[in-house]
Amino acid sequence: MSLPVVALIGRPNVGKSSLFNRIVGTDHAIVSDEAGTTRDRHFTRAEWNGRSFWLVDTGGLREDSDVPMDVEIRRQVKQAIAEADVMLLVLDAKVGVHPSDARVADLVRASGKPWMAVANKVDDPRSTDYYEFYSLGAGEPIPVSAINGKNSGDLLDELIKRLPPVASDENAADVRVAVVGRPNVGKSSFINRLLGENRLVVSDVAGTTRDAIDTPFLYHGRQMIFVDTAGLRRQSKVDDGVEFYSALRTRRAIDRSDICILMIDALEGLHNQDLKIAALAWEAGRGLIVVVNKWDVKEEKTDKSAAKFEKECAEKAPFFKFVPFLFTSALTGQRVTKILDIIRLVEEERVKRISTSQVNDALQQLLARLQPPQAAGNEVKLNYATQVETSPPTIAVFGNHPELVAEHYIRYLHNGFREFWGFSGNPLRILMRRKSV
Repeated sequence: MSLPVVALIGRPNVGKSSLFNRIVGTDHAIVSDEAGTTRDRHFTRAEWNGRSFWLVDTGGLREDSDVPMDVEIRRQVKQAIAEADVMLLVLDAKVGVHPSDARVADLVRASGKPWMAVANKVDDPRSTDYYEFYSLGAGEPIPVSAINGKNSGDLLDELIKRLPPVASDENAADVRVAVVGRPNVGKSSFINRLLGENRLVVSDVAGTTRDAIDTPFLYHGRQMIFVDTAGLRRQSKVDDGVEFYSALRTRRAIDRSDICILMIDALEGLHNQDLKIAALAWEAGRGLIVVVNKWDVKEEKTDKSAAKFEKECAEKAPFFKFVPFLFTSALTGQRVTKILDIIRLVEEERVKRISTSQVNDALQQLLARLQPPQAAGNEVKLNYATQVETSPPTIAVFGNHPELVAEHYIRYLHNGFREFWGFSGNPLRILMRRKSV
């Protein structure tokens, strides 16, 4: 399911970045007394009372400035308003209502979306007059202090009430496949070749795809929804407002997908950014398939084999050993349709459930080969195991000292369980649990 987006909006130096850091609990955003410190956008996943959402920090909005940087920030903030589901208009209670606050409020109000007025820098609500912010038309302003965290919980409680309801309009029977990768590796061309028609705009200009575009496809009675996404650039390269929100949409597309297809340009090889995108999908528990595009040109230029390419990828990230690779050409159509059978395979592996008796038999065989090492003078015993989840497959192993099981031994169990059942294209999670008495 796609997570809602919450945007922090306001004029310069009202404490948006401090509030951003307070909500996410880290120092993601740079904080300074100098107005305009935040020029780029920051976004990260936040959670409160079981609800998750994307939190977006924006630059300070100066409506009356023609300075190029201010014009660019103004454009980015308007884009943030367009992308957001809920907005927090951050205000400086020590200054009171500033003319710029009213203009920003007009922009937010015109969007027709839920928003809240947040009176920041209120260390003591009893001695600070912040009620003049009622004039902005957002109802009762919520007083907070981003620096010391005062009332931040109350703010988040109110925010959660305004988030879109938890509901999915997506058919649970559909397999959602997000096509992800760096810009201009051929994602749209690949989908067009697969579908047999030009449903998506294709251009040699990197970044042509700005939105995540859903395209349905029926294969052997199974509905697949392909999501073509904008390319994820290295974060320091995301210096354009549209590119930034394209990256945000890509991450949201990964969140609401079942399987991700990582497209790699065969001529450029595996980049660090490819690894980061693959890790995002893998750590999110999504199925993963690697499609190496432009392989026809690669074969002409070098004698590099597909097996060698896969081995080099696995050397950079061990989880690639468990991921199916497809070497193809979106231009010629070479092996493109094979992706459909690979998707079906990965989906079958994703929902595969192993009986508890089979899991226990496998565990006993693995223990017979190698016992867990003792730790801190304690004998570590593993008693039984069971599969507790699918999508992704998750196996819980119960013992007397789960916290003392060495990481390398958990990897041994992981690899052993894969020897038995594969779970190809999917992360396999191993949970160590204490045996109930």
